[in-house]
Amino acid sequence: MKIAIVGVGNVGAALGARFSEAGHEVLFGVRATTDAYAARFGARVRPVSQAARDAEVVVLAVPGSVAVEAAGALGLREGQVLVDCTNPIRWSEGPVWAPPPEGSNASALAAAFPNVDVVKAFNQFGAETHADPAYGDRRADVFLASDSDEAKAKVSVLATSAGFEAVDAGKLRNAAVLENVAVLWIHLATVGGLGRAFVLARLSR
Repeated sequence: MKIAIVGVGNVGAALGARFSEAGHEVLFGVRATTDAYAARFGARVRPVSQAARDAEVVVLAVPGSVAVEAAGALGLREGQVLVDCTNPIRWSEGPVWAPPPEGSNASALAAAFPNVDVVKAFNQFGAETHADPAYGDRRADVFLASDSDEAKAKVSVLATSAGFEAVDAGKLRNAAVLENVAVLWIHLATVGGLGRAFVLARLSR
């Protein structure tokens, strides 16, 4: 697949590396193509407005507070898949879910850009797991929520190819639940004292 990663912090960089290693064509969208970005990502850096132009899947890995604003600069085309990795969180003695009026960041993106298919995914653990989803003989679960089964299937294939275990979490309305899963993970990793080297997982019997 042709993948655009918007946001080149720890999460975006780690996902881009995983997808590239899996054989996908990855471009990183940045505000300004500086020498530092070029040195880090080579020729795969583009201005934000260009990175998503030919992508099948656009991965939004920016701070949750600027998700809609950042997506607005992409020139998204009808039929593209927009993967929302963001979480609307504030801090008050620990992480606090702070959703927009639409109910979740993913729902806000879907309302703002009705021509694309929004999938909530890759928001439920830290960048260390984005970089390496292996936990012994198990793989980190990636829960996906979307109103488009086709888009969800495409992101599921992408996640599986990069070494994750894709789990269908239902309609886009469940993005709010997945953002709260992230709140739980952040709480446990920080004020809960567990550190970042863990994931929340399914156990089947």
